[in-house]
Amino acid sequence: MSDPRRELPSVNALLAHERVRSLLDRAPRTVVTEAVRVVIDRARGDPAAAPRDAAEWASAVEAAVVQRQQPSLRPVYNATGVVLHTNLGRAPLADAAIAAIRDTAAGYSTLEYDLERGRRGSRSAHCVELLRELTGAEDALVANNCAAALVLTLNTLAVRREALVSRGELIEIGGSFRVPSIMAKSGARLVEVGTTNRTYVHDYAAAITTRTGAIVKVHRSNFAVSGFVAEASLGELAALARDRGLPLLHDFGSGLLIPLDRWGLAGEPIARDAVAAGASVVVMSGDKLLGGPQAGVIVGDAALVARLRSNPLMRALRVDKLTLAALEATLMLYRDPSTAVATVPVLSMLTATAAAVRQRADAAAARLRRAGVTCDVIETVASVGGGAFPTARIASAAVAIRADATGAETRLRRAQPAVIGRLADGAVLLDLRTVPADHDRAFVDTVARALVAGGG
Repeated sequence: MSDPRRELPSVNALLAHERVRSLLDRAPRTVVTEAVRVVIDRARGDPAAAPRDAAEWASAVEAAVVQRQQPSLRPVYNATGVVLHTNLGRAPLADAAIAAIRDTAAGYSTLEYDLERGRRGSRSAHCVELLRELTGAEDALVANNCAAALVLTLNTLAVRREALVSRGELIEIGGSFRVPSIMAKSGARLVEVGTTNRTYVHDYAAAITTRTGAIVKVHRSNFAVSGFVAEASLGELAALARDRGLPLLHDFGSGLLIPLDRWGLAGEPIARDAVAAGASVVVMSGDKLLGGPQAGVIVGDAALVARLRSNPLMRALRVDKLTLAALEATLMLYRDPSTAVATVPVLSMLTATAAAVRQRADAAAARLRRAGVTCDVIETVASVGGGAFPTARIASAAVAIRADATGAETRLRRAQPAVIGRLADGAVLLDLRTVPADHDRAFVDTVARALVAGGG
């Protein structure tokens, strides 16, 4: 019995096929050649699934070329109902931030040039005045993410010294990264105080020695502790730190700049309050509730921030011109809180009424049914995500597709652009709260193409 693998076409034979040869007009020869090799290797590994004729071989190569030319970082529709979805890139940017990136990327900029003096300037000067204005801090600095800001601050203020932190605040953040591990990389020695559920000011006071370099308070943004609990407030720790001549570092995390209580999202502090409470240095994320690009925003005491700025680590942890452009444009929107709520996508998604989301879901479902997709609309519960407002449950609405839910989810995930929903109760749910309202028509068209073409 002959080995079917002996009958596989050669690389050169496939490259000579008219349809494969025509791919050279759309892709480099190296890409087409590698695609041919991939298809042949795939058939060699599973002869039963190998193409049966020249047309099928050409189609397989075409698909492989398309796959190889797709970028790994691609846009998707987030229909999960999780607003700050870390796996999907956290905060989408405001139009103003996108325009600022485009304008800055298109040419040269004043990244490190002082127009007034006509000489070299400092990239660390960007965003400082806006951050001072919006938080009430004396000075500000921007690193490449919040973990970097934490490492930089501890390395500057407490390297080879002790940093006191409550056991109840030794949290794990996304991707299995843990605050204790991040702190250890700074060169500071972590000293745990109190217990998991109850930590008092006197626990910190008792742990202070001549080796203490800083007191650290970490905002537990991604979980809540209830029951028999107690913690030292930021104000209490600030008083202790002042009395003992120590800096108080507050890992604030979420980056919330304006209160959202009127929309039912209460309990998350804002940056201005953290500064006013007496924290020496506050670090927070730019791409969470602030709604900007990934960045580690640092605000606080001018003398301490000046020390951070001169730390050689800052060179390794600095941000690029596009991040600074997007962050500055986002911060400018906060000068008018109502403008921020309306134009920063994260805030507009979080503050949209349940009735408005339901209306959009009903309209989307009606259009999908006209296109041939069987679906209905159900009430759902959305969440903030991104380690913010961990207990918040936001009333929302989703289009539910029940026929072959698993298959529908796969087809949607493979659409162009991909649609990411969630499987629940035997249906794939597409929550409209996390789909920008001005994308509704394109979103519905994408869903219809994926499901009708795929038999949905």
